[in-house]
Amino acid sequence: MENKKEAFNYTYSAKEQEEIKNIRKKYSAPEEDKMEQLRKLDNSVTQKATAVSLIVGIIGTLILGVGMCCTMVWASKWFVPGIVVGVAGIAILCFAYPVYTRTLKKEREKIAPEIIRLTDELIK
Repeated sequence: MENKKEAFNYTYSAKEQEEIKNIRKKYSAPEEDKMEQLRKLDNSVTQKATAVSLIVGIIGTLILGVGMCCTMVWASKWFVPGIVVGVAGIAILCFAYPVYTRTLKKEREKIAPEIIRLTDELIK
């Protein structure tokens, strides 16, 4: 019988290990803490509501501008239709804030379970 001795060679380099960890950190998904997730969720709700209300407000402003243009520039022919279009633009502008509050309420209801779960984890 043959006696074979297997040898295990191991070299450790702290510098290499640190470099490997740094490279791995660049390519791995960043871990967010619970508080950062909570902040992002809360901000996403208000940002969506703000964006929707801004779109409604901009559309209303453009329609109001078209109505004003009709009454001022083409006053002889388009005065009365311009007033009607301008009032419609004002009405749409008046809906911008209710659209904001409604969107905010719906988004908060949709995301509430996740917010409650995260806050429960953070409080404990």
